[in-house]
Amino acid sequence: MASKSHFLDTSGQNDPVWIHTEPYSQRPQYKPLTEDITTDVCVIGSGIAGVSVAYELVSKGVKVVMLEAREILSGESGRTSGHLSSGIDSGFQELVSKRGKDGAQMAVDSHTYAINRVGEISKKLGIECEYRQLPGYDISQYERGQDGHQEDVEDFKEEAKIMRELGMDARYQEGFAVRGWDGKVDQRDAQVYAGQATFHPTKYILGVLKWLTERPIFQCYTRTRVMSVQEKGILNKEVKIGTEDGHTVTCANAVEATNIPLQKLSVVAELTYYRTYCIAIRVPKGSIEDCLLYDSQDPYNYVRFTACDDKDDYLIIGGKDHQVGQEDEAEERYKYLESWVRDRFTQAGSVDYKWSGQTLEPVDYTAFIGKNQGNSHIYINTGDFGNGLTHGVIAGRLIADEIMGVPNPWSKLYNPKRIPPLSKMPDMLAHDVQINMQYKRFLQSDVKDIEDILPGSGGVLNPTAKKPMAVYKDEGGEVHKFSALCPHMKGVVCWNNDEKSWDCPVHGSRFGKDGIAIMGPAKGNMAPADEASEQLLKEGATA
Repeated sequence: MASKSHFLDTSGQNDPVWIHTEPYSQRPQYKPLTEDITTDVCVIGSGIAGVSVAYELVSKGVKVVMLEAREILSGESGRTSGHLSSGIDSGFQELVSKRGKDGAQMAVDSHTYAINRVGEISKKLGIECEYRQLPGYDISQYERGQDGHQEDVEDFKEEAKIMRELGMDARYQEGFAVRGWDGKVDQRDAQVYAGQATFHPTKYILGVLKWLTERPIFQCYTRTRVMSVQEKGILNKEVKIGTEDGHTVTCANAVEATNIPLQKLSVVAELTYYRTYCIAIRVPKGSIEDCLLYDSQDPYNYVRFTACDDKDDYLIIGGKDHQVGQEDEAEERYKYLESWVRDRFTQAGSVDYKWSGQTLEPVDYTAFIGKNQGNSHIYINTGDFGNGLTHGVIAGRLIADEIMGVPNPWSKLYNPKRIPPLSKMPDMLAHDVQINMQYKRFLQSDVKDIEDILPGSGGVLNPTAKKPMAVYKDEGGEVHKFSALCPHMKGVVCWNNDEKSWDCPVHGSRFGKDGIAIMGPAKGNMAPADEASEQLLKEGATA
């Protein structure tokens, strides 16, 4: 009997820490769509954005159908680090300079809403998901006395001042150190801000999904891959959603809650795509202060905690980001994160989980949430910029409001149809040049011969510089060949040996080792180049 592809449950070979207490086997099972149907709203994607939009709409009596290409929670919401923060990756000084004081205020208000909304919903629905509010701390990447530490301190002071002006409880605290930090590394002094939160993201999302499933006006279909989302009609427009199996969902409005919209360009071209790395390391329960911790590196390191067992908690640390398909050396990144923890928290024990996820950075540091460019009934949520969980909850309210015709105070900030500020044009041009440079892989070959590929790994074979082939050799030595051209914009994919996936360096699409599409904007799977690969893809997707 064929075995189910691991990539139907998650978007990488490595499992995130969340399955420690919530394994894939305990997740609800839904059936694929097998007929044409009609509904009020169709939500594509079952992560936090899709589930939040569905919850807000169903709560108001709107009939919702949810479609998921793989299994429930198989995308990035299941691979997050789990922090709920109103702190913005770019910092509020930068955000004020790009979007103005009003824009920064909208960002604070919306993220604060999202933090509190998760608490409200989990309490209302009785979801036990480790939700708790706690402080956030920003620290210098430099030790006291090193060049750069004082510069960071001055930045913290200015940042805290702006945060207070925006209504946040923030301050600079000289000499501050996290309780339990007993290593010799001295990074004391911090920007301290209250009202942040953390939770177990998959327990929360599954809890909301359980409530939705009990409502007769909600339906969910998994293993139902969407291949087209189109507005039809002139005066009375409707949306037609076509699936890979040839079925159609007709609705008044559609929501692409797919992390990245399933389309060629527009907002897709206004994002930079990053891989980010995490480990979960045991620490004695209660030995370290429960908080959200960030340093000033670029990319920064981020820390939070989740339950392990009666004896230990897990300290989750993430960082060491790089652009998708443009770097590797994952093991070195995991080792760096482990060393960072052990140098500061000497009671740290074993590393039980290590995994990576994907994050998207907009050119103007603000997510895209609302009506898609060129559409009046198709909505998107993308550009999470390290705050994907809060952005997903914000999308729940904002998109539901817009569908229901209710004015939303944050629509202007997140509007996908906004024009980037002129000050960002040089950055956008540089971004476009960098993206186009990735097509150089048409002239490159990762290996000279299939024999060079070790079992359990892959590489692109391109001896003629005309038809690059993505070759995967399984643990048994059997070879599987796919076209190396990404179905999205024909970039040549790269082998990700850490997650055993094929990653496109152009716009961040990703595919499992067996060719299954696991991250857009590509809609479909990789094209098999031989019968063995076609069978591998078919068996993995249908087992």
